[in-house]
Amino acid sequence: MDSKTLKKNIIQAGMRAVEQLIKVAKEDILKPDPEDELAADRLKNAAATKKLCIMDAFDILARIEAEKNIIDAEEKGPSKIDTKQGFAERRSK
Repeated sequence: MDSKTLKKNIIQAGMRAVEQLIKVAKEDILKPDPEDELAADRLKNAAATKKLCIMDAFDILARIEAEKNIIDAEEKGPSKIDTKQGFAERRSK
C-alpha cells in the first residue's frame, strides 16, 4: 500500500472514531443515588469525560480536514504561484 491509501484509511478510521465519540457525548449522565457519598465526584467525572470526548472529536476533525487538504493539494500538483520565482519572473513568460 502506498502512503496515500494509508492516509485515506486513517481518515476513514478517524471519522468512525468521531462518530463513536459523539455517541458517548450524547449519552445521558445518570443521576446516582442521592445518599451516595461519591455522587458528586461521579457526576463531575462524567461531565469531564463528555467534555474530553467533545474536545477529542473536534481535534480529530481538524486533523482530518488538514490531511484531506494536503492530499487534495498533492493530487492537483503545484500551482503557478507555488514556484520560487518572483512576480516579474512569472509574468515574463
